[in-house]
Amino acid sequence: MRSRIEHHRQSGVLFLDELPEFHKDVIEVLRQPMEDGVISVVRSAATETYPSRFLLLCAMNPCKCGWYGHPSGRCRCSPQQVKKYLGKLSGPLLDRIDLFAEVPALEFEALADRSPGEPSSAIRARVTQARAIQTQRYGPEGPLCNAAMGQAELRQYCALDGESQALMKGAYEHMGLTARSYDRILRVARTIADLDGSQPLQPHHLAEAIQYRQSDYFPA
Repeated sequence: MRSRIEHHRQSGVLFLDELPEFHKDVIEVLRQPMEDGVISVVRSAATETYPSRFLLLCAMNPCKCGWYGHPSGRCRCSPQQVKKYLGKLSGPLLDRIDLFAEVPALEFEALADRSPGEPSSAIRARVTQARAIQTQRYGPEGPLCNAAMGQAELRQYCALDGESQALMKGAYEHMGLTARSYDRILRVARTIADLDGSQPLQPHHLAEAIQYRQSDYFPA
């Protein structure tokens, strides 16, 4: 139980707004702590390693002016400028991000709509229930949540039937996925299944997870 408590205490949220505006070398430094959960600081006299487990949340525009791809055609960025802007994000960095969500610009009708949305309390209840499922599944000595699953847990709890295998094979070949992104899709699909209250992974859980790795602006 001690390791699970320590893992929880080390967690936090790192939000990077306008991600491509950061220097590329600064962004690339995130790769080690994202992968290993620790960060090493090297100085001439010594090297120190610190815990660094966090939830990374990033936001960005599709181009420097923010209007690339909008139907209004108001974007004035050249293709070379767009490519340079998005090129600050390397494939290995993107490979370590679980979900890509594109949010289109709001039209007037959406802004003027005052209909109440789903309350945060209802969303919190679903998340709490899903996390309770994971806690029961892994026990006190196992991973804290689906995101922390290792290879043994992936094989045991993310087994794919024939239809899901074919679906994943098509995505792997068509999207040019890596072994790392393959595993991340399985972890996301397991979470979607937990939110759905389903013990086995179903093809539609996997399809939704694959969808979250697709983007018009950068590769899977």
